[in-house]
Amino acid sequence: MTSSEIRNTFGERIDHNFHPGTRSNVLVVLGHGVTGNKDRPLLVALAKGLAAKGWPCLRISFSGNGESDGEFTDSTISKEVGDLSSVLTFVPQDVRVAYVGHSMGAAVGVLTAARDPRIQLLVSLAGMTYTREFLDREFGDVTPGEGCMWDDPDCPLSEAFAEDMKKIDNTLEAASGITQPWLIIHGTADDVVPIQHGKDAFAAASCEKRWVAVPDAEHSFDQESYPQIISCVDSWLTANLL
Repeated sequence: MTSSEIRNTFGERIDHNFHPGTRSNVLVVLGHGVTGNKDRPLLVALAKGLAAKGWPCLRISFSGNGESDGEFTDSTISKEVGDLSSVLTFVPQDVRVAYVGHSMGAAVGVLTAARDPRIQLLVSLAGMTYTREFLDREFGDVTPGEGCMWDDPDCPLSEAFAEDMKKIDNTLEAASGITQPWLIIHGTADDVVPIQHGKDAFAAASCEKRWVAVPDAEHSFDQESYPQIISCVDSWLTANLL
């Protein structure tokens, strides 16, 4: 995985970083949230921490984000589901895969895992559940095709993104179809994706599951909460992936 070139179905290169671990035939794939990329501090800290515990990790930037090919204005949850599926095709069949997603990347994980058994364990970090509500709450005063997300000129709000968020509406139906072991972690001080949204996803799931609330942690967590997250994910992987 270190030097492999990964491309999605559009031929766009998916930028990635591989962290080797001592365990064999397992891989932890990590996906970022909206406007993010594989180099966000949370993903880097988690990949390094898990690799130190023996878990090989692969950080990815979805197409149109970071150094991956593609246009940011084409980025949608549905397209990122396709990106993740393409990443999975590059993983050898005998390798057991866990997916860890943050925020919108967690929604990508839920929608993918609900229909793709190649993901054998799921972790959601501050996972987005109500996509239409998120769009309205965070970008309700922005005109798609004209304005930007959070006033960032590098992140224009596209019509494709807005329509996809409306079409999906929420991930609860997919959550109810998850059969993989699922760990959901949410910060109690998250003001981007309210903690109740994570609780709703947890309530919808009927699979083997675990809920962890991180006291005082905000949406992207922080250096103080990283060790707890790493420990929780490591324990969940050890119990359910080996």
